[in-house]
Amino acid sequence: MIGRLKGILVHKQPPWLVVDVGGVGYELEAPMSTFYDLPELGREIALFTHYAQKEDSVSLYGFLREGERRLFRDVQKVTGVGAKIALAVLSGTSVDEFARLVQSGDITALCRIPGIGKKTAERMVVELRDRAADFAGAGATLTPGGAPADPQSEAVIALQQLGYKPAEAVRMAREATAAGDDAATIIRKALKSALR
Repeated sequence: MIGRLKGILVHKQPPWLVVDVGGVGYELEAPMSTFYDLPELGREIALFTHYAQKEDSVSLYGFLREGERRLFRDVQKVTGVGAKIALAVLSGTSVDEFARLVQSGDITALCRIPGIGKKTAERMVVELRDRAADFAGAGATLTPGGAPADPQSEAVIALQQLGYKPAEAVRMAREATAAGDDAATIIRKALKSALR
């Protein structure tokens, strides 16, 4: 079951957040990709949600972007992957970066995401490669070889090759990007900011 939830953000402590909707508090689990962009407490928020019911539990997951929710659901279709690993994927990399890693078959980079071992990474590549372009995020453009087509994604890859963790590289590139910047400019600004 999926939907949307709109209300006031009253609590945020990764991985949990609470949204007040008409006096009822909804506790949701969310990936770090959502936490990075949450508003201040007391502000209105709208989340895409995923409701999961099992024999002994009920869980509600929240995402700021539809692409995150879609990836969360698609990753769980891989044999042996559940919600915990799906959240780790979104906490460790962006949707676009994950799509690029799957399309290029980069097992080594996928194994850097917490909870993903070599066999799981191999299954992800095999089972998700055909759908990777579909969940590559809102407006993401991937070239036929699987390389990113935008400067920010190129900067993220370069920062990771310099040794930064995927989530940190995404954050650094996002904060350093200004309209019209090419990849080299974004990388320089991100590295300069990291030295402060």
